[in-house]
Amino acid sequence: MTMSAKLGGAILGGALALAVGLGAAATAAAETIRFAVTDIAGLESLQTEFGDFKAALEQTTGAEVKFFPVSSRTAAVEAMNSKQVDFVLTGPAEYVVFRSKSKAAPVIGWQRPDYFAQVVVMADSRYQVAADLKGSKIAFGDVGSTSAHLGPAQALADLGLMPGTDYTPMNISRNVAVEGLIRGDIAAVGMNFTHLQKIRKAFPDHGFRVIARGRDLPNDILVAGPHVPEATVAKMRAAFTDHAKVLMAAILTGDDNKKYSGGVFLPKVADTDYDYVRSMYHTIGVTAFDSFVGN
Repeated sequence: MTMSAKLGGAILGGALALAVGLGAAATAAAETIRFAVTDIAGLESLQTEFGDFKAALEQTTGAEVKFFPVSSRTAAVEAMNSKQVDFVLTGPAEYVVFRSKSKAAPVIGWQRPDYFAQVVVMADSRYQVAADLKGSKIAFGDVGSTSAHLGPAQALADLGLMPGTDYTPMNISRNVAVEGLIRGDIAAVGMNFTHLQKIRKAFPDHGFRVIARGRDLPNDILVAGPHVPEATVAKMRAAFTDHAKVLMAAILTGDDNKKYSGGVFLPKVADTDYDYVRSMYHTIGVTAFDSFVGN
């Protein structure tokens, strides 16, 4: 074999090796993670709230992240069951239904500081302790809301007051409820800490008082579908563990995501952490977690 032939063969071999190497790298980099959020409708809103997070997650995992917008909580479950979406960020009340209907696995808890439910009365009302609310009308937010319905109802149940037995529950919009509270049409309103802060700003001429406060609520949670390989789940969990500050900073660029400010990611999250939510459902008379209440 001539020198030129040997040289040509070496070059060809090197080119083939490079091509194989690049192909392998491309294959490795081609892993796609499909990501959805249950309380954000539409691709545009997802991009606005989570665009920076998506870029940071791609950088920290080495995978391509694709948004999968969903129109409802039910649509998110159906998408997971049909393997159209891999990871879903959802709330605690939604999680127990995800777990029941899709066997979704907990990946990372997203802590929301000061995330607890309260029952609020007028500051000058005759209601001094929760027991004083017996026989009255109490308003709650959207049916199935963790912090505006389930949580406040459970806070009262923990103090011995059950809906439909000790008081009349009503699910109405918060603004209407507060106006009814001010007029004296209802005795109390269930809400979370952020809601109360906003109400005090919106009605500066009126005083409000917390008569019952629940324990801190379970966190929002990122779940993985049962079809997602364990290696991919581990990669995602490692990204949140090893690059927590980067990912949190990216999340907080979204206005709605300011609720996570001051919080941390919790990789040790477990299904049993959400048994308190299951108790909340039982309190309002729901014993099966096969559908979303209020849909």
